Parts: sequence; structure tokens; C-alpha cells
Amino acid sequence: MKESTPDIYEDGEPLIQIREDRPRIFIEPIYYQQKIPNSLRAIYLREGVYERLTQALLLLPNNYSFILYDGYRPFQVQQYLFSHFSIQMKQRFPHFTQQEIEKETRKYVAFPNIDLAHLAPHLTGGAIDVTLGDLDGNALNLGTAFDEISEKSATRYFEQHPAEDWEACVHRRLLFNCMTMVGFTNYSQEWWHYDFNNVSWARRVGAQEASYGAVDAIIQDNKVKEFRLL
Repeated sequence: MKESTPDIYEDGEPLIQIREDRPRIFIEPIYYQQKIPNSLRAIYLREGVYERLTQALLLLPNNYSFILYDGYRPFQVQQYLFSHFSIQMKQRFPHFTQQEIEKETRKYVAFPNIDLAHLAPHLTGGAIDVTLGDLDGNALNLGTAFDEISEKSATRYFEQHPAEDWEACVHRRLLFNCMTMVGFTNYSQEWWHYDFNNVSWARRVGAQEASYGAVDAIIQDNKVKEFRLL
């Protein structure tokens, strides 16, 4: 049966810059650090996503922190990442057809699209890439690197193979439970990716509508100068 697409009723909630003015939330804009063109040197989220994140922080034990890797992602960065991952897939699976390459690539990065049926989650400001850290902002062991192309990146991998890395299994459980208890949903192929109020979130919770549509931003000096809600 074909999966239905939730409607989007944009609620106008603003995109805000997240600052390191709250204890136990650290900012690591990873694509800017990787010098990807048009990437952002700060993390931007919808206001409601940040509010949920601060609620999740209250559930996190006091000796842990959140490290934010990515939030709102400009369309150009989404295009770059899809192309970059596709090249990696071609190298890894040289016998794959172009269709198979695209299918495998879509496991790890959404196709750069702003139409309703295939709206890339990070283009909405309603997706967040996050990991656990210590109180100094050092990332803890969650089993793989961020963005690692591996079956071990699937959220439940260590639930099925706990003897491989019990510490990573425990950390993933902690991250998952704190985030989902405040309303986020997780993308099952990536332990770090969580959604709220966008189409991906609506599909997972069975909602008929989502509140966050695409955000179009003007980027200047690797910061959001202006944005409009599409």
C-alpha cells in the first residue's frame, strides 16, 4: 500500500540560532568544520525544536551533555551531501546500477527536494543531529562516527549485537529515550538523527499533518541573514 503524505500547515514558528549559553548544550557545526560550501557556522532550529531539546536535557543525567552537529541545512548543502554520498556509494558498490546507488544513498542522506511528498527533513528546521557528550563537550562512544556509512549506524544495531559494544548500546538507549520521551522521533538508519513537527515526524507518529514546511534562507558569511517559510 502506498504511504500517504501528511499535509503541511505551516505554523510560522521562527528559525532561531542556538547559542552555547545553556549548560550541557554544545555546538559543533560539523559541515562548516568540514568546509562544505554554504554550510552554517552556527546551529539553527525551529523554536519549538529547541524547546523540546531543553526538555530532553532535563531527562539526561547531570553528568552528560548534548552536542549538536546539525539542524537547519541550506538546500545547497543538502545537494552537496547527496552528491558526495552518491560518489562514496559508487566506489563502495561498483556493480550497482544508478537506481541502486540512489536507493542506497537515500538511506544516509535525503534527496535534496522541497516538494511536499519528499521534503528533506533538515530543510524544515525540524530535524536535529545530536550526540551525547561529557560535561566538557567531549563526544562519548555511540558506536560509530557521525555520518558513518555502515550498518552499525542503525539505531538498534547494538540492541541486536550488544556484545560488540555494550557502552555504545547504553549510550544510544539513553539518547533515544530522552529524545523520544519529549516528542522527537528517530530515523532508524541513523542513531543521531531526530525529527519534530516535520513530514518525517508526522509519518512516524501517524499524524495527518505537520507544522513545519521548508525554510528558504539567504546565507551570508556562513550565517543565516534572512529566511522565509515556504
